[in-house]
Amino acid sequence: MEEKNMNTSLTEGRNEVIEAFRSGKTVERVYILDGAHDGKLDTIRREAKKAGVRTDYVDRRRLDELSPTGNHQGVIAKTAACKYAEVSDILQNAEDKGEDPFIIFLDGIEDPHNLGAVIRTADLCGAHGVVIPKDRAAGLTAAVARVSAGAINYVPVAKVTNLSRTMEELKKKGLWFAGADMDGELMYKCDLRGPMGLVIGAEGAGLSRLVKEKCDHVVRIPSKGHIDSLNASVAAGVLAYEIVRQRTD
Repeated sequence: MEEKNMNTSLTEGRNEVIEAFRSGKTVERVYILDGAHDGKLDTIRREAKKAGVRTDYVDRRRLDELSPTGNHQGVIAKTAACKYAEVSDILQNAEDKGEDPFIIFLDGIEDPHNLGAVIRTADLCGAHGVVIPKDRAAGLTAAVARVSAGAINYVPVAKVTNLSRTMEELKKKGLWFAGADMDGELMYKCDLRGPMGLVIGAEGAGLSRLVKEKCDHVVRIPSKGHIDSLNASVAAGVLAYEIVRQRTD
């Protein structure tokens, strides 16, 4: 179950949800009382469809569980804690700094604490932005903002419909991609300089097949322990700083 006011930012009430859409606020999901119909709910459905936002039809008990106040009026929207950037904004960020683009891509990271930690790392290591997929992944919730320790205000985060397609488009712009995988080449042996996208796979599942196929390098972190992998955000930090090291040498 989603936690009230902890892992999500929630907007409830018919007028409030309509205003969230019309003000340009990023809406990630809408919950509407199943079977309920009126002019305002129909407007919310249209706005959600136009924005490509998932709409779930749920019973009153589910809405009551989600509602911070109990006054949801049959609709609750899950909204991002911060506004998403475009991939072009991230590239512009690099250009403004006169640097080769360095972007961290997250392939299905669902834990908001991992996402927040990666955003914090991205800020500290000088990455120009983070790219996440639209579906089956954590978004910019209040929990992510807290874990990022304020970095969410400085690191542009773009949400894309298809991660592998976005990678393909960026390869045409000169980016190279390094994906983290235990079967890859030792990170010290890979040339990670120049315009670079670092790709981190989902907790447990790792890189998806299509995303892995788009990677120019598949790299691994040296391991001498008994368990098979690092936490996703820790792996992102280790590899990000290997990229920093190689850029600095």
